[in-house]
Amino acid sequence: MHNVIQVHGAREHNLKNIDIQIPRDQIVVITGVSGSGKSSLAFDTLYAEGQMRYVESLSSYARQFLGQVNKPDVDSIEGLSPAIAIEQKTTSNNPRSTVGTVTEIYDYLRLLWARAGTPHCPTCKGEVTRQSVDQIVDQIYKQPEGTKYMVLAPIVHDKKGEHQHIFEQAKLNGYARVRVDGIIMNLSEPIQLDKKRKHTIAIVVDRLVVKEGDSQRLTDSLEIAISLSGDTVVIHLMDRGEDLLFSQSFACPHCGFSLPELTPSMFSFNNQYGACPTCSGLGFHLQVDPGRLTPDLSPTQAERIGKEIEGNMSALPCQDCHGDRLAPMLLAVTVSDLNIAEYCKLSITEGIQFIQKMNLSPAKAQIAAPIVTEIVDRLVFMEKVGLEYLTLSRTAGTLSGGESQRIRLATQIGSRLTGVLYILDEPSIGLHQRDNERLLSALTEMRDLGNSVIVVEHDEDTMRHADWIIDVGPGAGINGGEVVAQGTLEQIISEQRSLTGQYLSYQKWISVPESRRPGNGHHLTIIGAAENNLKDITVSIPLGTITCVTGVSGSGKSSLVNEILYKKLASTLHRAHTRAGKHEQMDGIQHLDKVISIDQSPIGRTPRSNPATYTGLFDNIRSLFAMTNEAKVRAYGPGRFSFNIRGGRCEACTGDGLMRIGMHFLPDVYVPCDICKGKRYNRETLEVRYKGKSIADILEMTADEAVVFFENVPKIRKKIEALCKVGLGYVQLGQASTTLSGGEAQRVKLASELLKPATGSTLYVMDEPTTGLHIADVQQLIHILHVLADEGNTVVVIEHNLDVIKNADYLIDLGPEGGSNGGNILCTGTPEQVADFEANYTGQYLRRELRKSHDAMKGHVLN
Repeated sequence: MHNVIQVHGAREHNLKNIDIQIPRDQIVVITGVSGSGKSSLAFDTLYAEGQMRYVESLSSYARQFLGQVNKPDVDSIEGLSPAIAIEQKTTSNNPRSTVGTVTEIYDYLRLLWARAGTPHCPTCKGEVTRQSVDQIVDQIYKQPEGTKYMVLAPIVHDKKGEHQHIFEQAKLNGYARVRVDGIIMNLSEPIQLDKKRKHTIAIVVDRLVVKEGDSQRLTDSLEIAISLSGDTVVIHLMDRGEDLLFSQSFACPHCGFSLPELTPSMFSFNNQYGACPTCSGLGFHLQVDPGRLTPDLSPTQAERIGKEIEGNMSALPCQDCHGDRLAPMLLAVTVSDLNIAEYCKLSITEGIQFIQKMNLSPAKAQIAAPIVTEIVDRLVFMEKVGLEYLTLSRTAGTLSGGESQRIRLATQIGSRLTGVLYILDEPSIGLHQRDNERLLSALTEMRDLGNSVIVVEHDEDTMRHADWIIDVGPGAGINGGEVVAQGTLEQIISEQRSLTGQYLSYQKWISVPESRRPGNGHHLTIIGAAENNLKDITVSIPLGTITCVTGVSGSGKSSLVNEILYKKLASTLHRAHTRAGKHEQMDGIQHLDKVISIDQSPIGRTPRSNPATYTGLFDNIRSLFAMTNEAKVRAYGPGRFSFNIRGGRCEACTGDGLMRIGMHFLPDVYVPCDICKGKRYNRETLEVRYKGKSIADILEMTADEAVVFFENVPKIRKKIEALCKVGLGYVQLGQASTTLSGGEAQRVKLASELLKPATGSTLYVMDEPTTGLHIADVQQLIHILHVLADEGNTVVVIEHNLDVIKNADYLIDLGPEGGSNGGNILCTGTPEQVADFEANYTGQYLRRELRKSHDAMKGHVLN
C-alpha cells in the first residue's frame, strides 16, 4: 500500500476514468503518442493534486496570496508525496536574469569576491590594500637589516600650482625636508614651482635604518605621516630608490581612488551601488541600428514612426562596462587575477577548474573554503545534467526549454531532498546522445536518494533505463486517455496493443531512405561564420535537400542556423528587422525566394487563438455560414460569426465561453457561461445552422470529424486535411492555443505552410522539431519533411533525434565539444559518410542506429 501511488477515477482532459498504481521510489516513464493524455496524468492530475494539498495545508490568510490551484478531476489519489514539477518552460525573459542568478551560484560568487577578493585601482590597476600600522611595520622589517629608508607623508598628487602654503605649513610644524616630484628639497631654502605644471609633494617625516629595537620610533613616525596625509604613507628605500605605498583604508595611494568595505550586495548588478552607472546593470543599451533602418518612414504618422524606430533598435554592449554589468571599482576586484564578470564568462567546466586551482593566501583560503564547496557542488551538478558548455553570464531568456529544465533539475539534485515526487517533462530535449547518459545518471541519483521520479518522455534510452513504463493511448485526443500497458520494459514489449512496445521491439521502425537526394546543383554557402563560439567556419548547404545540423549540446548549431542563416535570409528576402550573427558573407541567396522558420512557440497568446483561426480555416467557415439562407435573411455577414468582436458573440463572457467566479479564500472557479452555456455566441447567432450544425458545434469538432462533415466543400476540406496530414486529426478546430503542446503548435504551423503554393525555392528552418513527439509522430514528421524536399524546397533542421538524422540527405556535424571547445566543423556528408567518421560522437551513435535499422529490415528483433 505504501509502495505505490494509487490513482482512482482520473478524468482530467481526455483521461477515461482510469485507475492505476504507480511504484514509488523508482524512475517511472509515462509515454504515448502526442495528445494521448501523458501530461494530463502526470502534471494535471498527480502534480495538481500535490499542489492543492499543499495549499490546503496553509492557513486561509496565507492562501489568499497564492495563485489559483484547481482540484483535478479525479476520485482519489493515495500514497502521494510532496510534488515538485520541473517543466519545459523558459526560465525568465527578464534581461537581468542569468544562468548564475537562476541557479543562485552568483550569490555565492558575490560572497567569495567580497570576502576573498583583492581590490585594485580601476585607473592605475595598482593593488588596493588596507593595512594597520603594525602590519606596515612588519612589512618594512622584512627588508634586510641596515636598509636606509625615509617615511614620507604624501600631501599632493599630480596637482597644478605653486603650493607655497604647503611648504610654509610644513616648516611651521617643524619639518625640514619635502620631496617634490621625486627630488628631496630643504624647506630652509626657497622652493619655486611652475604653477602650470602638475606636481607631487610629500613631507619627509623621518629618516631611519632597519635595525632591531627601533620599531617604536618607526611606529610613531608612521602615525604622524598617516595623520598628515589622511590614511596613506610612503616608505622610500634610499639604497634602491624604490617606494613602498601603504594605506589604512581601501584607497589607491597613487590616484586617491577609495573603496568602501566590500560587501556581497555590492557585486549585484541589480544593486544601484554595484551596477554600471551607464547601463544600470543590463550590460547593453538600445540604440537605433543604421544597418536596419528602412527609407519608408512617414513623417505624418508619429506613432508609426515610433514603432518603426523601436523595431530598428539593437541591443548593443554598453560602451563603459562592455557587457560586464558592474561598476568599474567592482570589476577591479579580483580573485586569482579574474574579476567576477570574467569568471562568469567561463564555461561550467572551466569554472570548476578555476575554483579548484585558484591561489589564495592561507587566511583568505580559510575564509573561502565553505563558499568554494557550495560553488563547486552546484557547478558539478550542472555538469552532470549536460550543461557544462553554458556560462554563468548567459541571459536566462536565451536558454531553450530543455536547458532551463535541466538547470532546475541540477538545482533540485543539489538540494539533496528525500521523499519527494519529482515530475519531469521530457528532460532529454536538446541533449545529444552522449549527454543523455549523464542525464540518466542524474535521474538515478535522485531516485537513489529516496525520491520518486516520474518522467514524461519519448526518448528510447530513457525508457530502457526506467524501472517502470506506463504507455498511455492507444491514440490521441478522444482516441487516447487509456492505460494501454504498464510494467517493466519486457512487459511493455510483450503487450501487442502498445504502440511504444512495437517500436521498442522493432516490430515497427523508421526506415532509412533507399537513396539520398543530391540536391538541385546549387548551394547556400556561409563564409567566415564567427557568431558566439563558431570558429570562423565556412559551410555549404546543398539546396533541394534535407540538411541536418548535428553536434553535442552547445557546439554552435543554433548560432549557425538561427542566428546567422535564418536572420540573414529573413533580412535579405523579406526585409525583416533582424541582424544576422557575425559572418563575412553568404552566397547563393539568389536561388531562394523565401525562408520560413517553423518553431514550437505558441500559435497565439490567448485562448481565443486556435488551429482554425491560425490556418485561416475559420475565415472560410464563417464565410460559409454567412452564405446560408438564414444568415442572408438576417443580413448576417462573416463578422457576425466571430467570437472576438461585438455582434454575434455572447457579451456576458465576451466570447470566452467561461466565467471566472472569485471564491475569496478559496481558489477561483471557472464555470461555463450561464447565458451561452459555453458556446461563446449569443442565441441569435447559434440559430444559424449549416447541415444542422451551429458555428459552436463546428468549433467542437475534431479535425477527423470535420474532414468528413465538409467533404463537399473543397476549400475547407483541403485545410482540414492538412491538419490531419500532420497528425492532428484528434485536435478540436476551436481548441485554445494555450492548451496545445509545443509539438502540436509546431505541427499546426507545418499544416499552415503545406497549404501555401509550393514554389520549390523555399528554405524551411526547424529547431528540434521532434520535441514532444512519440516515435510514431516522428515518423509522420519525417514524411512531411520528405514531401517538402520532394517539391524542390530545402529543409534545414537542428536535431539530435537519430531517426531524423538518418533520414537526412546531408549532415553538418559541429563540435567536438560544447562552448569554447566547440564551433568547428567535424565532418559533412551523407549519414553513411558521417557514420564512417571515427572522431565524432554523432558518427558513433549514428553508426549503431544505421546498423539497427539494417538488422530490423532483415527481420531481427533487437532489444
